[in-house]
Amino acid sequence: MTSITHPSTAATSQTPVALVTGGSRGLGKNSALHIARGGSDVILTYRSEAAQAQAVVQAIEAMGRRAVALPLDVSESSSFAAFAEQVRSALATHWQRQDFNFLVNNAGVGVHASFMETTEAQFDSMVNIHLKGVFFLTQKLLPLMADGGRIVNVSTGLARFALPGYAAYGSMKGAVEVLTRYMAKELGPRGIAVNVVAPGAIATDFGGGAVRDNAQLNAFVASQTALGRVGEPDDIGGVIASLLTPGNRWVNAQRIEASGGMFL
Repeated sequence: MTSITHPSTAATSQTPVALVTGGSRGLGKNSALHIARGGSDVILTYRSEAAQAQAVVQAIEAMGRRAVALPLDVSESSSFAAFAEQVRSALATHWQRQDFNFLVNNAGVGVHASFMETTEAQFDSMVNIHLKGVFFLTQKLLPLMADGGRIVNVSTGLARFALPGYAAYGSMKGAVEVLTRYMAKELGPRGIAVNVVAPGAIATDFGGGAVRDNAQLNAFVASQTALGRVGEPDDIGGVIASLLTPGNRWVNAQRIEASGGMFL
């Protein structure tokens, strides 16, 4: 597998490095950009959108930060050991260091099917991507994480409220929220704080772009949100990035919903 890199003279070995999965588009892209604006370099992953990933790398480097994009399919846990070696190599080559500081487990896809119609294949896909992927990718990357680092897992408002058609997806994210607390407990001795951010409905291409493109759905969500509109990627990226700042170092094992007050 190949990586996408661009040279930069701004980064030093003292600059924090964040790894953001699914960073080529949507919330992952927005998070990566916010994290870079906050002063960190970024390793981002993409599944197939190499050109989009390269554009994010270039945008980060335009801020004076360093960025590297690596391919990763989070549904294929058998590839995680090899991916960890790619990360190790990238750290040595581009940062002359052996560890990184922050991990954002963002990569994912949705499935919309009623509980009665959800297939076993759809269910297994959600397990592999959203639960098994987060569990074992983090496990494989922990030896490369610096003590005192941060992990942010991305969940969904659908783990708090229920909408027909999201039983499998919401269940996996609910499991990630429980996993987050266990990770925080067990990684505490290393000083690693672990939190989960749960976005509400966001106007992105996620799920086929329904919230963004379906005017009726958009209006419904806005009517059920205290702040009176659907969310935008910028509403989430800043929340994720803020959890990596020194000022939030004492926030740990928390579920932080960023939904504008949806379904209160």
